[in-house]
Amino acid sequence: MNILLWHVHGSWTTAFVQGPHTYLVPVTPWRDPDGLGRARTFTWPDSVREVTPQELSRTQVDLVLLQRPHEADLAELWLGGRRPGRDVPAVYLEHNAPDGNVPDTRHPCADRDDLTLVHVTHFNRLFWDNGSTRTHVIEHGIVDPGHQYTGRLARAAVVVNEPVRRGRHTGTDLLPALSEAAPLDVFGMGTEGLAAHLGLPEDRCRTADLPQQELHAALAERRLYLHPVRWTSLGLSLLEAMHLGMPVVALATTEAVEAVPPGAGTLSTRPEVLARVARRYLAEPEAAAEDGARARQAALERYGLKRFLTDWERLITEVRS
Repeated sequence: MNILLWHVHGSWTTAFVQGPHTYLVPVTPWRDPDGLGRARTFTWPDSVREVTPQELSRTQVDLVLLQRPHEADLAELWLGGRRPGRDVPAVYLEHNAPDGNVPDTRHPCADRDDLTLVHVTHFNRLFWDNGSTRTHVIEHGIVDPGHQYTGRLARAAVVVNEPVRRGRHTGTDLLPALSEAAPLDVFGMGTEGLAAHLGLPEDRCRTADLPQQELHAALAERRLYLHPVRWTSLGLSLLEAMHLGMPVVALATTEAVEAVPPGAGTLSTRPEVLARVARRYLAEPEAAAEDGARARQAALERYGLKRFLTDWERLITEVRS
């Protein structure tokens, strides 16, 4: 089967393309957001093929996986007039929690009868107003990086893209107080200058933007994974940290309360509680390792790749029947 999808979310796509199909990823000469082509910092199988808009017009497509509102019109244009949901089966995948007038935020695909809307968490489906559109939840799946945890560095790891711009959404304002409990290593795009922005000395807040494989190795050296996010979808980096065997210290918000079970770390809506647990993990590396091992087991059971791909195969079969 040929599945058309845009390269929008590299980590999520890395898991999705492990399935048994051919995955057509648009590419443009300038590799803009509508034509990024194959990933350069993630490992994708040969079944992911780059296709130009011109090639798509004469290519068989069995399913269109939409991830942004404008992709429906773009797909119709590039597929030579074939309409997603009408002439070609279509699924709309929503990665994000709603924003704006929550909880009355209406989804762009609300009240559609020509496609299926898929959310990546039950929290997201609950908070979006989906109207009458058929909806499913397919929770994340992770390509297991293995139990790499050593925790040899008495520091906390945070993974977030553009923490300055996203501010309170990602809990950036909480980092100065939390850095007093444990020095922070913040990984992600747009993290340069974060320490200066927060008024922190660089030894309390270091930053780096690493490819996925290097990121996993770097995370596993940190004593704990800190997730101070107030309002986003469930970050794949959190689940990857759990797969690595890291204990989690996180705000008890959005889907994190479902993803991190008791014994795998600590969830709380009180930052001072998170700071207290971070100090304990720095002082008690054996306790950190034990909680991290439980975090890994929980992640393997709920967010394993096999379950993820099975769920998608079941849905694809239903959509095309």
